[in-house]
Amino acid sequence: MAADDDDNKPRKKITHEIGQDLLLLSVDDLNQRIALLGAEIERLQADAKKKQASRDAANSFFKS
Repeated sequence: MAADDDDNKPRKKITHEIGQDLLLLSVDDLNQRIALLGAEIERLQADAKKKQASRDAANSFFKS
């Protein structure tokens, strides 16, 4: 097996399970997961704002 064969393998997607044991993770692994979770928080907050705006618009329409 040549060294570049490893480059052709699909890379495992980084995932994180809440409450996961962190003992075996490196500092780089932890930083990648922090970035992943930070991006997910931003995505969730953006969606929550959109849904709240829709709810507010509907409430405003039906109260009129």
